Amino acid sequence: MPFAYWSILIAALLPLIIIAYAKAGSRDNSAPRDSAENLSGAKRRAYAAHQNAFESFPFYAVSVIAALNFGASATTVSALAALYLAFRIAHALLYIADKSSLRSAAYSGGLFTNIAIFLSPALKINFF
Repeated sequence: MPFAYWSILIAALLPLIIIAYAKAGSRDNSAPRDSAENLSGAKRRAYAAHQNAFESFPFYAVSVIAALNFGASATTVSALAALYLAFRIAHALLYIADKSSLRSAAYSGGLFTNIAIFLSPALKINFF
């Protein structure tokens, strides 16, 4: 199975890793969504990064599956998938670190990489 498919699993788990940091030390599991309102600083930004990771996931998953099913090179899609994941991880880390301009650049890089994945069959993008 190409790495591109595995990257969907990694991207799906990324929000859960981010929220684990945001809620580390929290003792209120009876209303876990309500406790997000009490977060501040880096943990509040981690919660926002967690939400953004969930928001970007559907387009990413569809892009990878569509690209591979419509004849894109698995090697190319896998390379772009690795780049996308790098941008998404950088986005989360920069969000938590409160580096807003760099965070926006990482977000844009991930978005444009995702668009490249989606368009790769139509544009015959083939790096390898």
